[in-house]
This record gives sequence, C-alpha cells and structure tokens, in this order.
Amino acid sequence: MVPHPYWPLFDVRVRTPRLEIRLPTDDEQNELVAVSDRGIHDPAAMPFTTPWTDRPLPDRHRETLQYWWGARASWSPHDWRFPAAVFVDGRPVGVQELMATEFGPLRSVKTGSWLGREYQGQGIGKEMRSAILHLAFDGLGAREALSGAFFDNEPSMATSRSLGYVFNGEELLLRRGKPDRMINLRLDRDTWSATRRDDIVIEDLSEDCLEMFGVPVVR
Repeated sequence: MVPHPYWPLFDVRVRTPRLEIRLPTDDEQNELVAVSDRGIHDPAAMPFTTPWTDRPLPDRHRETLQYWWGARASWSPHDWRFPAAVFVDGRPVGVQELMATEFGPLRSVKTGSWLGREYQGQGIGKEMRSAILHLAFDGLGAREALSGAFFDNEPSMATSRSLGYVFNGEELLLRRGKPDRMINLRLDRDTWSATRRDDIVIEDLSEDCLEMFGVPVVR
C-alpha cells in the first residue's frame, strides 16, 4: 500500500540528479516560510502578480500556509494547483508550482515558482523547471506549458528561453497596483521532446493520481 492511500498526490516525486520536487508536509511548509523570510527578491522589485511578499507579518505567514492548504481543499480534476516544494540535499529551498484548468481536454499547464535568494545563481531555477516540465509532459501528457514574467525579470525569461519557450504575446497586468508589461511564453510538446532529459525520474504517479489531475484512465 502506498503511504497516502486517501491523498495519493503526497506520494508523487520527481527526482533529478540535483533535486527533488514533491508536495510538502505541514512541517516542511513552515520551513519554506522561513526560507521566504530570508528573502526571495530585491524588495525594490516585484516579480509576482500577487505581491504576497509585501504583506506584513504575521499576515504573510498565515496567508502563505493558507495558500498550500487551499490548494488541497479546492483540488478538482477540472481545476488544480500542485505547489511542489523543491528539496536540495534534503532541505526545502523554494516552490515549483504546476497548475491547470480543464487539463483533461486541453492538456495545457501553467507554471510558477520562487526560490530563496541564498540558492539563486546556482542553476537550481532551471533544474526545478525542468523537473516540473517532465511531470507535465512525460507524466501527464501535456500538449503545452505556459509561463510569463514581467518585462524586466530577465533571470526568469532566460530560464524559459534556455528550455525552449518562445514569445507568446504580452499583456498589461497590475504590479503593486500599477499596470506593467507581462511577457507571455509557451513551450510545446514537440520542442520539449526534442531536448527531453533521460535523467529525470517520476515516482508513484499512480492511476488514482492521474484521475485527480484530470487524465482519463481506462481501468
């Protein structure tokens, strides 16, 4: 029997030579809050459309935990968020999220992430994106992966370009209450397949998990 028969998503693991991604436990969520407290980005900049890192304490701590709990509570095969923690040498260092609406018929996913500043500049950002893309394309059978970054977030866009994403238009979104340019990016299945890695492993993605992600399963 798998360790989590009633919520099998807790058993899903994606491993690369450098890191592991999986859903965090409540205690590991607390560790991730501590990582975010030590800083994610320059306070003068804001990479997120929802400026959660600006929130005062203790509100930010409580709302961060509520976000993870909310992902579990609201999960549906038609609309889901998989906010995986990123572990390097057994320590949580950030979050790599995969999300989709009506994934079954559309096979389209979006990604979002953050990484503690102390772990940036070491190639971890690209590695964790590679891991979640492997789950999306190889594990779930996605057709496309979408991402985006504000026009001045060059590190994020450089990571996307290095993995084969291409420009997919732009739009105006609010950043700290003011309109700013969001650059949209897209990676299709054929492009991912051309450079897919053979050193990334998905563990315990069971039929029950696939059904929760909205992937049709013939039993």
